[in-house]
Amino acid sequence: MGVRDRFFTPQTAKAIMSWRIALGVGVAVAMAVTGLPLLVAIAIGLGTYIAFVLVAMPSGPTRPDIDPFALSEPWRQLMQQAQGSGRKLRTTIDGVDDGPLKQQLVAIADQLDRGLAEAWAVAKRGDDLDDTIRNLGPTSLRSKLDTLRSRSGDDPSPDTLAAITSVEQQLETAERLKQRSAETADSLRATQTRLDELVARASEVRVGMADTDTYARDVDDLVIRLEALHQALEETNPG
Repeated sequence: MGVRDRFFTPQTAKAIMSWRIALGVGVAVAMAVTGLPLLVAIAIGLGTYIAFVLVAMPSGPTRPDIDPFALSEPWRQLMQQAQGSGRKLRTTIDGVDDGPLKQQLVAIADQLDRGLAEAWAVAKRGDDLDDTIRNLGPTSLRSKLDTLRSRSGDDPSPDTLAAITSVEQQLETAERLKQRSAETADSLRATQTRLDELVARASEVRVGMADTDTYARDVDDLVIRLEALHQALEETNPG
């Protein structure tokens, strides 16, 4: 939500027509009484009024700091591509003349930023899954399992059989997480393809060759897909 969008809200309108007017007038009168020139006193009172209105305006949404280099591959490259697409869209919008169309496109770009935040959360979660897999050490577990199975042929004791079962379960966990990570990466690649398409279509919207409302709905759909993917990953139990 940009400053302009935050200004034209019921919350800001209520703040404008509130006790803050009296406060500004009171400050101006007080400054004039102290001997300041009238215009200076009015300016101070007006500044006080504006400052309190700005404080009362709704704050914009907090966006996470996206740092692709904090991730391993393939998540790093996926987030770099997503950021690049977002910048390209903003560049396209910057070339639009001020007016209703630009306002609509800015709002759509803000919505797309939500999608990038969701993609970042997904990429971080995917990177966490890969870290868990690496910590489990599937290669080492397979070697250990081979050793235990060889040993069980000579000494099929309950302890050896229990150890085999434990290692097998750890390997199954690693395989499930590996599959989930691969599926997540594929989903992010698919949304990136869709994002690139939407960014390209912004040029058509800019020159009136595509409908803005349809474009906005398509961006919303992409954001919803990313939100659903993020939610599904949050429900994944690494253990």
